[in-house]
Amino acid sequence: MRRAAFIAAIGAALVAVGGGTGAPLPIDRPAPEAAIFYYAWYGTPDVDGEWMHWGQGQHAPPQEIGSNYYPTRGPYSSGVSSVVRAQMREIAATGIGTVIVSWWGPGSVEDSRLLPVAAAARAAGLDVALHVEPWAGRTPAGVARALPAIFDLGIRDVYVYDSGHDLDEDWRAALADLVSLAGLRVFAHTSLPGKALRGGFQGLYTYDVLVYDGRSFGRMCASARQLGLACAPSVGPGFDAYRATGEARIRNRSDGRWYDHMWQAAVRANPDVVTITSYNEWHEGTQIEPARKAKGPYQTYDGAWGLRGPRAQRAYLDRTTYWVDRLRGVTPTAEPVSRTRVGAAKSQ
Repeated sequence: MRRAAFIAAIGAALVAVGGGTGAPLPIDRPAPEAAIFYYAWYGTPDVDGEWMHWGQGQHAPPQEIGSNYYPTRGPYSSGVSSVVRAQMREIAATGIGTVIVSWWGPGSVEDSRLLPVAAAARAAGLDVALHVEPWAGRTPAGVARALPAIFDLGIRDVYVYDSGHDLDEDWRAALADLVSLAGLRVFAHTSLPGKALRGGFQGLYTYDVLVYDGRSFGRMCASARQLGLACAPSVGPGFDAYRATGEARIRNRSDGRWYDHMWQAAVRANPDVVTITSYNEWHEGTQIEPARKAKGPYQTYDGAWGLRGPRAQRAYLDRTTYWVDRLRGVTPTAEPVSRTRVGAAKSQ
């Protein structure tokens, strides 16, 4: 009780000096949401004139790609409307409500694709949020100037990756007028609610499933509620970026047990949003988009929840449906796997 009172007092003091933007969240909060990070940066020669992103790590698509997994669709272009529409239908079918689109600022390839991706998402019944990436020269003031251009898309949730790169006071000054005028909910990329509050953000998220293992989610969300912030912990199936970047650390998927572990931690934290890392970040091996067996050193989802072959290709999408139901208080049709010890981050 003394800890809660202390946190509440800090929150009140920070709000009084301009570090926050409102009162604590009401007791009767809306049902928690599920949102997923989505990347529209892929390209192919026949559509885009060159391979985009699939060759990361000096690989030669389509046989060799910058991922330890191979998409069931093969290396695709995010500029093909039929591909994007199918992806949005897949996401919506899990019960996820929002797709968080990676955005690298005005004039970027991802900027040019934002409108069609948003249209496909809306057609599938999804809301659209923005993942503001750290483009060259990005500043808090520059982000605040750029965001009004996307308001017509109906985007009201914005997630700022690597927000800690800039000073809290710079974010607070940049976001103050923007948030009050547009009604935005801007999330800081941090696990520290006090830092998010000092920066004038309305929430926080963790994104990184290599660094954050779920153990801090309960404390993080409890502190966020005391400070009037929305809490959006990030869950993911694993991490393996070796082929794309040479990164030796991995987060083993453990046949789906790691995904279950992170979801259990997030649901117990009583979050406002569970953010999923990711639908299709193939470079870092966090994707839940279907993957298949392919010639070469590619991993598959075989073994996840006991599934193999074609059934395993959609294993993580199907498991997401289970956990979204749990998040919303719906009784799922199947129970999760037993709580055996899951794989931790380790070196290859």
